[in-house]
Formats: sequence, C-alpha cells, structure tokens
Amino acid sequence: MKKDIETREDIIKLVDVFYDKVKKNEILGYIFDDIAKIDWSKHLPVMYSFWASILLGEKSFSGNPMKKHIDLAQIAPMTEVEFTEWIKVFFSTIDELFEGEVADEARARASNIARLMLVNIERRSLFSV
Repeated sequence: MKKDIETREDIIKLVDVFYDKVKKNEILGYIFDDIAKIDWSKHLPVMYSFWASILLGEKSFSGNPMKKHIDLAQIAPMTEVEFTEWIKVFFSTIDELFEGEVADEARARASNIARLMLVNIERRSLFSV
C-alpha cells in the first residue's frame, strides 16, 4: 500500500518525479526548456512551496501563477491539448507514488487549476485579437 502525501518531503518527491516526466514529454518538455527556458534550480523550489501551501497548508508560496501562464501563452502553445497532457502526467505521477485523501485532493486541485488557467488563457486570447 502506498502512503498519502503528508510532508514537504512527499511534495518534493511528487514535484521532482512529475517534472522529470514533463522534461521528457514530447508535448510539454520543449515548452519548459526551449520556450520558457525554465531555470529548474529556481522553478522547482517555487513548485514545492506552491503545492505544499495548497496541500499541506504551508504559507510558503507567494506569486501569481495565472499571470505567468497567461504571459507564457502569448509565445507558447497552451491549449486544451497541453493542459490535458499536463493533467495526465500529474495524475500518473500521483498514482505511481501516493494514495489517500491528500493525493485525491491533489488530483482535484490540479484539475481545477488547469481548467481555470485554460479558461483564462482562452478568454485572454479572444480579447486580444
């Protein structure tokens, strides 16, 4: 039986395994590496804080991920295809590593975040034409 997401170390494991998959993913990888040119040494700690704040109640994250994604969508394809792939990879990572109430919450939150980002990106592109 797998354990649930309980600690910041669990969050770090989830985020690290997830982004290792993203980097190799043919739909997502190039967006991070070639277009956004992510500095992984800076991005990963932000993601640890983001997910620890959401799932564990830490108050360690500050930032505006919606704005960053909307800005990125101006130069990178961010459609339902990319968000669906992101969810698929995120869910498979959770399924591989964890099970339980917080793991279920992570899936629900990720789904809601992806849907909200996609809607806002699509809305922004409609009004910027």
